[in-house]
Amino acid sequence: MSISPKLNPFLPITTLNNLERADRLWHSLRHDPPSFDAVMAEDSTILGTTAWDLVICGGTLGIFLAASLQRRGWRVAVVERQVLRGRDQEWNISRQELQGFVELDLLSEAELEAAIATEYNPARLSFYQGYELWVQDILNIGVDPVFLLETLKTKFLAAGGTLLERATFQSATVHPDGVMVTLEGQVLTTRLLIDAMGHFSPIAKQARQGAKPDGVCLVVGSCAKGYPKNETGDLIASITPILNDCQYFWEAFPARDGRTTYLFTYLDADRDRFSLSYLMEEYLRLLPTYQGIELEKLTFERFLFGFFPAYRASPLRLPWNRVLAIGDSSGSQSPVSFGGFGAMVRHLERLTQGVGEALTADSLDRSDLALLQPYQPNIAVTWLFQQTMSVKFGQSYQPNQINDVMSGVFQVMDKLGDKALHPFLQDVIQLWGLSVVLPRVNPKLVLPLLPALGLPSLLDWSRHYLNLAVYSGLYPLGKGLGRVLSPVVDRLSPGQQYGFHRRLEAWKYGSGGDFGK
Repeated sequence: MSISPKLNPFLPITTLNNLERADRLWHSLRHDPPSFDAVMAEDSTILGTTAWDLVICGGTLGIFLAASLQRRGWRVAVVERQVLRGRDQEWNISRQELQGFVELDLLSEAELEAAIATEYNPARLSFYQGYELWVQDILNIGVDPVFLLETLKTKFLAAGGTLLERATFQSATVHPDGVMVTLEGQVLTTRLLIDAMGHFSPIAKQARQGAKPDGVCLVVGSCAKGYPKNETGDLIASITPILNDCQYFWEAFPARDGRTTYLFTYLDADRDRFSLSYLMEEYLRLLPTYQGIELEKLTFERFLFGFFPAYRASPLRLPWNRVLAIGDSSGSQSPVSFGGFGAMVRHLERLTQGVGEALTADSLDRSDLALLQPYQPNIAVTWLFQQTMSVKFGQSYQPNQINDVMSGVFQVMDKLGDKALHPFLQDVIQLWGLSVVLPRVNPKLVLPLLPALGLPSLLDWSRHYLNLAVYSGLYPLGKGLGRVLSPVVDRLSPGQQYGFHRRLEAWKYGSGGDFGK
């Protein structure tokens, strides 16, 4: 597979090689049944002792949980196949979510401010030939991953944690009392193995047994200098109708060393879908129109690209005891979002508390650990939104149908105000917002989509919507009972307390009750 010569004037040779490598993976996903190696096994013999309470494979986001748990007295080892270092490109998030690092005593207020590389306001949502609105304080913070990861790594090591860099996970064997983790030239024993190796984790691939993703988000972009205006951002924007059987969406953020712009699209993994390199060509073709500047006036600092699979069968249910998937490995993020930083930060407090209680109670079989990655109806309902933002390959459509629907939905949200807008834009769906927005959207925009969505999808969405209503009622009820019955809960066994707390959390996060906590 070769890269188009149209990209040669813009992308350096190393970037071109990396793009070609990513394209081969994307091509393989479209054309071949996903392959996997049997890296997980089970053994009925007793280990006797374990060197670690937990081993986390995948350090980039795994170090968040590792630092939090190590500082609470657990014996933690982190396995990272490269040197654990953040990327140069900022992670965008809202300040409200970022405050979780301070609440968990992972960062001081001063360190939190030092981790912020950029901050801007306002941000725009804009749709081709449609509605435009501006919002404040949503994904307007650019975090410096290099500083953040180095700070957390230092605190993790100072608290007694063990970091194994340039160490590659090879396999793991689950025993009744622990897990034996095999690396290149080294074996670790642990009570609990945590998979934080991302979408393409070998553990997750084996658990999914070669299942093809139900949806994919393709992303390309760059960070460049030379933009005349760089004070605002775009959360989502479109400048074209449907092209090449998909709708192009754009994002833009001020960055420390320029301006970051992304082109992304939602699609299926049909074998005839275009390549990442073609999407990069489209990005460079349309960028001057999007940003109102000629390419020759830009100095490109770096290019960005990737693809992010999403599965309806999420969060992933692992079939082994003493193994837990977190972050992108678990597939617990919304199919509308891509990149796991925001989702990991949102769930960090919950995972810290839950993993600690699981270790205390020795509640480490697969049914116990499944409570740490519960079904969330407020995430499940977003599959219908992902479908309305994409078209199946070869499907007939009106050229502007996606833009029209998006315009109609956000026009309603804008009129309803921040209470409806802000949770949705931060990937949190709540019953109130959903129930007041959808009936107000012009039926003429929605009805043409129904045949393409199909009755099974609509019925499935209705089930998740009803569950969202149930969870929204159960969470305040359970929270109130928990306060009243606190003396009783305190007398429960550690295992019973673990189960009670996890179910209350499932209702909280599954109803969007974690927003604005």
